[in-house]
Amino acid sequence: MTELLKTPAHTPSPPGREHGFGRWFTGAVLKNGPLGGLLALVVVMAVLSRDFLNGQNLLNVGVQASVTAILAFGVTFVIVSAGIDLSVGSVAALAATVVAWAATNEGLPVWIAVLLGLAVGVAAGLVSGALVAYGRLPAFIATLAMLSIGRGLALVISGGSPIAFPTSVSRLGDTLGGWLPVPVLVMIAMGLIAALILARTYAGRAMFAIGGNEEAARLSGINVRRRKLVIYALSGLFAAVAGIVLAARLTSAQPQAAGGYELDAIAAVVIGGASLSGGSGKASGTLIGALILAVLRNGLNLLSVSAFWQQVATGLVIALAVLLDTLRRRSAR
Repeated sequence: MTELLKTPAHTPSPPGREHGFGRWFTGAVLKNGPLGGLLALVVVMAVLSRDFLNGQNLLNVGVQASVTAILAFGVTFVIVSAGIDLSVGSVAALAATVVAWAATNEGLPVWIAVLLGLAVGVAAGLVSGALVAYGRLPAFIATLAMLSIGRGLALVISGGSPIAFPTSVSRLGDTLGGWLPVPVLVMIAMGLIAALILARTYAGRAMFAIGGNEEAARLSGINVRRRKLVIYALSGLFAAVAGIVLAARLTSAQPQAAGGYELDAIAAVVIGGASLSGGSGKASGTLIGALILAVLRNGLNLLSVSAFWQQVATGLVIALAVLLDTLRRRSAR
């Protein structure tokens, strides 16, 4: 009996300690899921294809991600504020068409043509923002209407045919030093601008406030209607830049270009960790989301996977990202 009394008794763990690591690990996975998913996807593709980690192929992945990422940076502003923008693909095609038409057909100086194309993107965003903020239309309907309007105007201006892009602007699709793609540099620059707007400006803070609780944002003194105009105008501006980069790569403005890119942009934002219910999102996550889509498609192409199955794989990745977003919000609650 004495020996038994001298034997140290097992001390039970404090309540919850045995589950502490599990909660921490789950939270870390949910918080850093996009980056972990990108790294895991890179490893899988490198194992399955010897050509994937080739330097030239990795640069191709960056080029493939560039247009989607630039579009997605603009869409990030909208989704953070609990909105949606389905028009960015059409606005991109319209802006590029205007640049080519003004410079090639009308003979305007190239810099004026580029400014005109950017202004068209901003104007399209302002119209969508006005329909949402002042017309009280659901963002889905307002931007769906702009999707049709933008594509129609691009077809009208171009007559349904591609227009040669100005040579000086087409250099945006070239490489520096024979190896560094300019579209990747533009993507990085636009990403830094988006990150700066979200993290360091009043407009960015207003986006998060509106997305978190629009009524509370209004009561706190934020002019929600005016902020929404700014948000959609920024989305239109980023779409115009993406359209110019895409046309530079193609060396022509094609009115049917960027078809379906709006869905890729939204997917990149969601995969990058932004919540469709608003109030969360960041530019770095959006970039990771665009890279995940580009890596997935590039790797599947190297593996000679059918384009039909590539669509299935992309859909599964989007579904998984939304599921992780749901789990993350439940974990936060």
